[in-house]
Amino acid sequence: MNTRLLAARALRGVVSESRSLTAVLEDILPTIPRALDRAFVQSLSFGVLRWYWQLDWILSRLAAKPIRDDEIRMLALLGLYQLIHSRVKPHAAVAETVAAAERKQWAKPLLNALLRSWQRRQDALRLEMQSSYAAVYSHPDWLLEAIKRDWPEQYTVVLDAANQPPPMALRVNRLKTGRDAYLALLREAGIAAQACARVESAIILAQPAPVEQLPRFDAGWVSVQDGAAQLAASLLAVEPGMRVLDACAAPGGKTLHLLESCPDIDLLAIDHAPERLRRVEQNLQRAGLDAQARAGDASDPAAWWDGKAFDRILLDAPCSATGVIRRHSDIKMLRQPEDIPQLIQVQRQMLGALWPLLKPGGILVYSTCSILRSENERQTSAFLNEHPEASEVAIRADWGEAVSCGRQILTGADGMDGFYYARLTR
Repeated sequence: MNTRLLAARALRGVVSESRSLTAVLEDILPTIPRALDRAFVQSLSFGVLRWYWQLDWILSRLAAKPIRDDEIRMLALLGLYQLIHSRVKPHAAVAETVAAAERKQWAKPLLNALLRSWQRRQDALRLEMQSSYAAVYSHPDWLLEAIKRDWPEQYTVVLDAANQPPPMALRVNRLKTGRDAYLALLREAGIAAQACARVESAIILAQPAPVEQLPRFDAGWVSVQDGAAQLAASLLAVEPGMRVLDACAAPGGKTLHLLESCPDIDLLAIDHAPERLRRVEQNLQRAGLDAQARAGDASDPAAWWDGKAFDRILLDAPCSATGVIRRHSDIKMLRQPEDIPQLIQVQRQMLGALWPLLKPGGILVYSTCSILRSENERQTSAFLNEHPEASEVAIRADWGEAVSCGRQILTGADGMDGFYYARLTR
């Protein structure tokens, strides 16, 4: 099977059928025998979605009329992506993309003409493109405007960072080894890496690597987790004997980190999706750690809570995921403006439902992987205004920036994903 055609079908699943790229690739990649071909299909799919709004703008200038066949349209975008943003040699990008049309003979001269037209007209089109922010920054208009409104001085840097492939970050399990010792193991394995300056447990690889190549990964010495996500454990500051709730826990990275930070805690991890909860259990087993894992909705504690209050609560709330677009480029395609008010309401419900479960003097950490103020500081500020018994515990740190309530990391800052944290106490 032609790899470019498979990538085109993966893209069609996202663009035309509104499926997540992860779900689409889970269907397609197992059908590809060679690892290099699987990696190529995945890279093409992520790349086209990352630059979709730019590529679509270019295609609209090159094509005399819209291409009605979704598969051929995706091939045209794939060809443009290879010519503009990849290391594929131009003659191979054109020839192989045209060949991918296979039995649709009518489409081959069309694809050839479009791609060669770009090669001839690219200087003029690049100049014309500067008049379209959506094309230059490859974001849908509504999201571009939302980020620009919230971060008027930083938005171009944030948008650029969202369009870059993300680094692969690791979290060292300090129950097993130290960060310096693990960096030495990586060097012995020929894997270049460096310590993350802002996060004591974090390592950033110079190039992504399969986890099976990481020394003692199966023994739980490291996990894959962005540095920003690793900050949650230190903010909770758990101590032996504490009762801790990790709400919306799947896939379990923060659950493991809490136990790695202090194994002698009574930790309950909940998630509304039983199939996602299995990921938490698998990760706990790999790391040799123990916690209760229970299916439950954070907005409905009556269905799973035993009535015993918690010393610490982590609410990693459902959000727009606008801080991790560089990792999941399909977010720009799948997320819609009407989703944001709905997510804000869900976050509000969860905060309100979990707050009574916190002991007096306890700490609740609210976090999202969003960079939108409405989901973050405005959400927690509104909560504090509505709950006079609640107060903020200021986060004093050298990462991110202080906002009206909590602290915000913008995408790409210190190599990290976009993340928000606030600490609340009663």
